[in-house]
Amino acid sequence: MAIDINKLRTATPSPVNTSRDAKGSSAAATSSTTNTTAKSDSVSITSQAQELQSAQAKIANLPEVNQQKVDEIKQAIAEGRYKVDPEKLAANIASFEAELGELKLQDE
Repeated sequence: MAIDINKLRTATPSPVNTSRDAKGSSAAATSSTTNTTAKSDSVSITSQAQELQSAQAKIANLPEVNQQKVDEIKQAIAEGRYKVDPEKLAANIASFEAELGELKLQDE
């Protein structure tokens, strides 16, 4: 699960009141109140992470289909120039199935 760290808000430190009773000592009759402030955490993003985030944004804006490539293949088929290499096709199918198998193992 991804966490969008760009929209995180840091909490403003607020004083915390605590009351402590010391039993068996001279301070047993009194309780002291201590004011402390909570420290806030900070996150810094490395330049490499920023570059990765930028690359992801660019990829998200790309079309899913390379229309120019589709048009070239259609024209090659229409002209009878498109040849299928069965060995290359088989190797690509096997590679694709292997990648799918690895993904399924990671999900489990």
